[in-house]
Parts: sequence; structure tokens; C-alpha cells
Amino acid sequence: MFPTWQNRPHTLRSRAALVCLRLAGWTPLLAPGPTKFVAAAAPHTSNADFWPGLFWKWATRTPVHFVGKEALFKFPMGLFMRAVGGIPLDRNKAKANFVDAVVDIIHRENEIALIVAPEGTRARAPHWKTGFYYMALEAGVPIGVTVIDWERKRFGVVGYVTPTGDLEADFKQIAALMEGVKGKKPQNQGPVVPRPLNPSPGA
Repeated sequence: MFPTWQNRPHTLRSRAALVCLRLAGWTPLLAPGPTKFVAAAAPHTSNADFWPGLFWKWATRTPVHFVGKEALFKFPMGLFMRAVGGIPLDRNKAKANFVDAVVDIIHRENEIALIVAPEGTRARAPHWKTGFYYMALEAGVPIGVTVIDWERKRFGVVGYVTPTGDLEADFKQIAALMEGVKGKKPQNQGPVVPRPLNPSPGA
């Protein structure tokens, strides 16, 4: 059997999801780790990434959550959004400090893998946004490097990086774990480097 969250026993749903993944050629990954982390999922190059991700969540029993604007959680769409792990956030109230608002969510949960797409777009980006990094740093939790590897049909957490505040050094560790990973649309995949502290206009 493949790994589950904190080695919990498989359920009927996790077994069914695992069968679906395997029939589609996918291998779920889940490196042993903590009960809370920020899951940096990349490369996110296509809407199709959602489906292996959802079945991975079910197959491994990982408490995956993501933050979305409140408008997305209105009935009836809200039923689906919550079912797949969505947590509504009033972005107007959190606008002053979105990172702190997300950190509060991490602190209030007993277990959470807060998934973030650090590229911030499905198109090619010259760098990763760093919000996910500072969420993990301020919450005192590691970053779970989560690969969406369409070439080798692998989805999941391959390792963890504990943020130290040394952005460049920590990103080198993340990049090493991402080595060789290819998205569904490789042409949309950018380098694993942090956004410059003083980006040029338009960056």
C-alpha cells in the first residue's frame, strides 16, 4: 500500500482513490513529516493539475486545505469548495496583512497541509512568489515541497524545508527537491527562484 497521512489506516474512499490514481498511471507521494505544513505545489501549469491533486488528497488522507475568497463559497459552489478543503477568507479584512490571516488559520487547525501554488499563475513566471514562504516562516511550520510531475506521473510531498529566514539558501533546498520535475505544459514552467526583493517594474 502507498503512504497515508501519519500512517493512518486506509479507508474505502482512500483505497478507491488510490485505484483511480494507479489506473491513470499516477503514483502518490507523501514523505513522513509533521502534522502542519505549507504545501508548495509546483509546477502548476494547467487546470488539469486539480484532478491528480484531489485524488492524491483522498488516497493519502492528507488534510489538504486552501484559502479562497469568500465569494467562491456562496451556495451552491461553496458546498463543493468546502468538500475539497477550501477555507473562505474575507480578503477585504485580510488585505492589510494576508500572510498573518493565513498564519492564524494554520494555528487554529490541529492538522493541516495548506496548499499554495507559489508560481501564482499557470503561465510561465520568471520567479516564485514568496507569500507561501513567509506563511510557513511566521507560523513556525515547514514547507512541504509538493511536486506535480506529469512526466513521471507523480504527485505529492517529496520532502520538507524548514524556513530559516535566509530566502536564497532555503530556495536552493526547494529547487533541489524539484529537480527534474516537469509540469503538464513544460513551456509554462519557470525557474524555482524567489521573487526579487526589489523587483523591476512589471516583474
